[in-house]
Amino acid sequence: MPASEELIAENLRSVRERIAVAVARSGRPEGSCRLLAVTKTRSPGEIAALFRAGQAHLGENRVQEATAKIPECRDLGVEADWHLIGHLQRNKVKKALALFSTVQSVDSVRLLEALAREAESRGVRPDIFLEVNVSGEASKHGLPPGDVADVCRRAGEFASLRLVGLMTMAPFTDDPETARPFFKGLRELRDELNDGAAYPEPLRELSMGMSGDFEVAAEEGATWVRVGTALFAP
Repeated sequence: MPASEELIAENLRSVRERIAVAVARSGRPEGSCRLLAVTKTRSPGEIAALFRAGQAHLGENRVQEATAKIPECRDLGVEADWHLIGHLQRNKVKKALALFSTVQSVDSVRLLEALAREAESRGVRPDIFLEVNVSGEASKHGLPPGDVADVCRRAGEFASLRLVGLMTMAPFTDDPETARPFFKGLRELRDELNDGAAYPEPLRELSMGMSGDFEVAAEEGATWVRVGTALFAP
């Protein structure tokens, strides 16, 4: 059953408040962590309600779903900043760059190269994140932490891409605190990359934390948290 406009607006207010409290608790500046609303499986009507409530940064997991959904959302007046947060196959790069301003899930040099070629042909410079498998789980996509510096250096060779930061998914668990070491690990990796000038510009972004653990992620330095369920659930 679709979530009502009233429920979506109230959930959005609550999530934003929880982010702000977590940021303040960690001593970080106000506004240093932003919300990316994850809209996978949600209807264009629900997304339009979220947009009307003031949420303009939206994330989708699958290019195929987004190809149908984003034009429908635009027809409803949703002019959002769309991020791709799910695994991207190289044969879908062209479609992805027609839809998304940001790709948060770059997990190989070959994908990086494919994005750079397509971005150059389009005359665009999308923001990208390198996805890092901090937990080492075989079921998750992402670069091993030890490979990230080399991929950063390769990214620096492409004028058509702007590498802005790192993304990760913590292991699924009922206890948000168990995710803390993984979020801390991503932050420390980002700082090490910056100290070593692995990329020509400092990497400022960390995309980490979802509905079950976004407050811990905000405390550990997330600049983006990716929240879906908490925005639409009763």
